[in-house]
Amino acid sequence: MQDQQSRVGRRLSAILAADVAGYSRLMGLDEIGTVRSLREHRAVTDALIAKHGGRIVKTAGDSLLLEFSSVIDAVECALAMQAIMAERNESVPQDRRMQFRIGINLGDILIEGDDIHGDGVNIASRLESIAEPGGICVSASAYDQVQGKVAVEFTDLGEQNLKNIARPVRAYAVARDGHGVAPRSGAARSTPYPAPRLSIVVLPFDNIGGDPEQDYFVDGVTESLTTDLSRISGSFVIARNTAFSYKGKSFDVTQVGRDLKVRYVLEGSVQRGGNRLRVNVQLIDAETGHHLWAERFDKPIADFLDMQDEIVSRLANTLDTQLVAAEARRAESSLSPDAMDLIFQGKFWMNKGITPQYLAQAREFFQRALELDPRNVEALGGLASIDTTAAAGYLTDERAARFLAAETAAIKALSLAPEHARIRVTLGAVLLFTNRAAQSIAEFERALTLNRNLAVAHSFIGLAKCYLGRAAETEAHVQDALRLSPRDALAYWWMTWAGMAKLYLGRDEEATMWLRRTSETNRNDILSHFALAAALAHLDRFDEARPSVQAGLALDPTFTLCRYRAGAVLSDNKIFLAQRERVYDGMRKAGVPEG
Repeated sequence: MQDQQSRVGRRLSAILAADVAGYSRLMGLDEIGTVRSLREHRAVTDALIAKHGGRIVKTAGDSLLLEFSSVIDAVECALAMQAIMAERNESVPQDRRMQFRIGINLGDILIEGDDIHGDGVNIASRLESIAEPGGICVSASAYDQVQGKVAVEFTDLGEQNLKNIARPVRAYAVARDGHGVAPRSGAARSTPYPAPRLSIVVLPFDNIGGDPEQDYFVDGVTESLTTDLSRISGSFVIARNTAFSYKGKSFDVTQVGRDLKVRYVLEGSVQRGGNRLRVNVQLIDAETGHHLWAERFDKPIADFLDMQDEIVSRLANTLDTQLVAAEARRAESSLSPDAMDLIFQGKFWMNKGITPQYLAQAREFFQRALELDPRNVEALGGLASIDTTAAAGYLTDERAARFLAAETAAIKALSLAPEHARIRVTLGAVLLFTNRAAQSIAEFERALTLNRNLAVAHSFIGLAKCYLGRAAETEAHVQDALRLSPRDALAYWWMTWAGMAKLYLGRDEEATMWLRRTSETNRNDILSHFALAAALAHLDRFDEARPSVQAGLALDPTFTLCRYRAGAVLSDNKIFLAQRERVYDGMRKAGVPEG
């Protein structure tokens, strides 16, 4: 009797695991709206589950674990869930859509009251993690029971090594068109090995109009982009010769992705009209064919090589941000993220802007990455950048400690990867903000020799000139940065520095113009609000200055003139220190708390 009581119950069941893709990102965009939307979706899907004979085993936040006595019922329920979700998402903007990933397995499970455990359950959960948003992934054991019995086509994903599952599991995905499940046409078809992260091919740009004299320019854009994208840390870029094999041919981008084993395809065109040149580019997800980003450049025709450099530099900088965002979206849905998954998510949060909340989110991801890989250069560089940013942006009173931590992390990272241009910029920033401006310029210039597209290095050189008492030179460097990357995530910082330089020089009208540009670009930049208030106070426009102070204090209620004055250690240059006094005076007049 005692043996019978201790015996673990088992049964063969179909297990369905579901999770919302990108739930953390959606919560970051709109917590209340996301929770309300999930509740509404669950009311609909719960009814579908009951209709198909499923049992809700448990829910946890955005995840579901269901049990069915029939695999066919489980798959048909999953198809119905995804179809209704697709219908409900039709009128929702792409970045706000709530989409389920679903994994299904047929396996032996352990029974404990109303709960279930074991590999049969774990495999379903791991299959869910490799499904596409809006997609369904099933194990071979489930596929064997449903093939020919449900009206959908399956794609053979091959053997998958799933985390904490001892043996590889053969997996199949329900094949879909752009809007739903594709009708079944026969047996499963095969798909290649998953493409590596940040893998991209730059296809030859089209020369619209066919002017042969323009071919060299069009091909030059393609070649230069291929070279410059390869400078993105961790990228995998298909070589120029392979890419040019597609020139002049019609092709399907998803087939290109499969043939070359890349996640992204960049294609574009160049068109000349009179004395202007138009360049169109599109970044495409090679797995789905969906457009991720598009841009158009209209430029007056000048020196072709100068135009080529400017267009390529802008594209390379923008694509860096777009590719990080795309990889972060993929990574956030993983149940078992590795270090690189976490790093992409950390970079994504940093690119959102400089606020205590965003930096805290980024720090968490980088720290988790270091726990998995203590020598990870990108994670070390990320933490160094966060500490530098927090201290430089006056988001902490422990500025010296943060700068020291940043310098330590940056030096360690560079000992592992001495040619990492962005970490050179971070080290240069630490030197700059700790009264070593001349040394910092040397680091920024070295970074630019490693990667000519690093707009942020140009901007930092401009700021360093301020600290050396040469504020009149700052604007030119900021303009160089904005020319290379006009929509950069940090562009508002650069505008603030140009505005501060004008404020130092007593050119208050010009300062207000730059600082208002900062606010239009990013209203979360704390220092720009206080600097704008100072410039307006010097112009005796106090009715405009006071709201700027209030806007800054709303973002950081702890900001004080005392804390800002502590930043005078930035430089011991007498010209700089004298210029900074008028900034203190302006802030004081505008009503910034003394502290």
